[in-house]
Amino acid sequence: MSADFWAGYVSGAAGIIIGNPLDLIKVRLQAGENALGRSVRVGGHFEGVGALVKGAPAPILGYGALNALLFVSYNRTQTLLGEDYAYPSSGWKTWVAGATGGLATWVVSAPTELIKCRVQLSSGGQNSWSMTKEIVRSQGIRGLYFGGGITSLREAVGYGFYFWSYELSKQWMTREHESDTYSAAKVLVCGGLAGIATWTSIFPLDVIKTRVQTQPFSSPLSPIGPNERAPLLDTDGSQPRAAVVKRLGAVQIARDVYHREGLRPFFRGLGVCSVRAFLVNGAQWSVYEWIMARLKSP
Repeated sequence: MSADFWAGYVSGAAGIIIGNPLDLIKVRLQAGENALGRSVRVGGHFEGVGALVKGAPAPILGYGALNALLFVSYNRTQTLLGEDYAYPSSGWKTWVAGATGGLATWVVSAPTELIKCRVQLSSGGQNSWSMTKEIVRSQGIRGLYFGGGITSLREAVGYGFYFWSYELSKQWMTREHESDTYSAAKVLVCGGLAGIATWTSIFPLDVIKTRVQTQPFSSPLSPIGPNERAPLLDTDGSQPRAAVVKRLGAVQIARDVYHREGLRPFFRGLGVCSVRAFLVNGAQWSVYEWIMARLKSP
């Protein structure tokens, strides 16, 4: 495997470990009151210590692979565009390469995001593996890619701005003679700023994605009145089942949220997300650059 693959994988996993508690708060703020068919409790954000890592296993595994795929795709696209990915000179080529890398991650990010969001909003002791089995059992493999369209758009736009803002910040902060301490701090700060710029550019898309992916798969049976008896069997002789809910697409979700709540929900959680973005991406870029330097050194 190439150096950028391993640097991307390890830095991606490290970012999830650092940022998962704040990501949990972000998802709950974005999801609204009736995600997964139940009321979402945001006040007193965590039910216990275990909730701090709720939903983390899926993105730790998935985001490591996603980040590896992202950096490999970005670097190769820069090379195809005639740029040195370590020292790119063109802003638009950097954006295009970032967007291409982001689009390439869709195959990993769509199921990873779906499982993570649903676990973070679930009640009881569900984990990433049990949620995956539940989705595959009820929806098939295709169900893991529900919301994949809005996810791929978010990834392409977001990672375009991610790499563009990181390289631009590095150019602004570069000095002629830099100490090792200054270089390390520069990577940390530039990575953090890139994270904030990225999430600011795509946050409404992320809100829509979260609401699309946390819709309930089914609803309970209609309540039985006091003088009614629930049927033991359906008319075809089978056990009664929950009614299937028609889930809304991204455009319908966006319209519905705007009509009911205005613009405010599209930016709910942005403050928490910005803090998380600075911490996670600052650490992530630092780990990436450090591993790349070590693996490429003679």
